[in-house]
Amino acid sequence: MGEQANEFLAAFNRVEKWMRDEVNAPNSMGFSELVRRLAKRQDLLVRRYQDDLIEIAQLRNAIVHDRISPDFVIAEPNDWIIAKLLKIEGDLTRPEKVIPRFKKQVTGFDKATKLTDILTIIAEKRYSQFPIYDRGKFLGLVTAHGLGIWMAMQDHETSIRINGQTVEVVLESDRKRNNYRFIDKETNVFQAIDYFLKDPTVEALLITNDGNPDGNLIGIMRPKELFQDYYEDWGNLN
Repeated sequence: MGEQANEFLAAFNRVEKWMRDEVNAPNSMGFSELVRRLAKRQDLLVRRYQDDLIEIAQLRNAIVHDRISPDFVIAEPNDWIIAKLLKIEGDLTRPEKVIPRFKKQVTGFDKATKLTDILTIIAEKRYSQFPIYDRGKFLGLVTAHGLGIWMAMQDHETSIRINGQTVEVVLESDRKRNNYRFIDKETNVFQAIDYFLKDPTVEALLITNDGNPDGNLIGIMRPKELFQDYYEDWGNLN
């Protein structure tokens, strides 16, 4: 058996062992059934790769069961399929977490912050998301987009009155709007992508150590910066 086949089979066996451990499966359970069961779990990425895994298993069977001599196999894996399998192995067994990649200093704002100050920050620092708090309790997320909507809803027969207004009025104007989601630092990147895909109204994922909305923010994720790094993976999730 060639070196390519040995490398392929070693990676396949590691993936299969990981899958069996995840479901505590007996040796009698077939590979396709393992894939089917694990594809139902939202905390894993098997669903994303289920078709690839089934096709890879067919190649594995051809190598193991369809030999025409001890030193000759009917199918020899090429570099592409080995690289594909190794990537799947890494994504399944060691998915990248949102921290440290998206760790950053996030500024929170008090509900009494003046709208004029928020507009200045948007203009000067290009901030577009503003987590709002009341004595450490999270109230909501004001965005540049949401602020624009609030301004558009004002009475335009006279000038829009900004002076003296606080950021709380923007929150109060749309209390039911849920444009954010809190996640913990152990969330993997592909789960984060899925949150945006399943709910297009989410404008930011806010990261705390344990997902507690009142905890210290250690990072923030926006769709654009997430998708630009994982565009190919994002497309494959649909």
